[in-house]
Amino acid sequence: MNCIIIDDEETARVIIQQLCSQVEELSVIEEFPNAIQAIKFLNKEKVDLIFLDIHMPDFTGFDFIQTLKNPPKIILTTSDKNFALEAFEYECIVDYLVKPITLPRFLKAIQKAESTPDINPASTTQDQSENETAGISSGENDLYINIDRRLIKIDMSTILVIEAKGDYILIKTEKQNYTVHSTLKKIEEKLPNDLFLKVHRSYIINIKKIIDIEDNSVLIEKDVIPVSRSNRSELMKRLNLL
Repeated sequence: MNCIIIDDEETARVIIQQLCSQVEELSVIEEFPNAIQAIKFLNKEKVDLIFLDIHMPDFTGFDFIQTLKNPPKIILTTSDKNFALEAFEYECIVDYLVKPITLPRFLKAIQKAESTPDINPASTTQDQSENETAGISSGENDLYINIDRRLIKIDMSTILVIEAKGDYILIKTEKQNYTVHSTLKKIEEKLPNDLFLKVHRSYIINIKKIIDIEDNSVLIEKDVIPVSRSNRSELMKRLNLL
């Protein structure tokens, strides 16, 4: 089985690489310190198995899975036991390894992966092209995003922040986060101007969700969002100031 490793900790990647070397059937073809690099790789290449950390900067492991149209088999590797129930809501996840990972437990996970039928047929060039142009559309009050062949409806009033992350955007809502292959410019065109404002080259915010404003930043829930000088005056105009 061809596999890749995604973990922001170099030591963890080395350990998993060493464990993989103990299994003749496994071939590690690449490893990545973050999910964004892995997504770009998977848009062009197909693998049989992914060893995936849950806690990573910017993208969590679950955020990463949601970007994949046809995810391969995935073995989660994490120091946190608290996500086991959530993990098995995903059909592609075949096992959940808690660090530090022992060789016997690792071998058991590989046996599970080998015995689990393939989830998706081999991706075609057309499949990859569709994955790279995930759709965004909107209704009067709702935004629809295309993730893993599903149209997910988001009530626009629940959106907190939209952040640009390379070739992707992260949509943070009151209940859940979504990662979509798109640009801020594209989604900005779908959003109502009375509710949303681009305050920085990497951020669009819901101005109704602002908790506090200090200097060149705003607080939305627990996120501190930078406000560029060129956008600050427009933000102040939008606010209902006394």
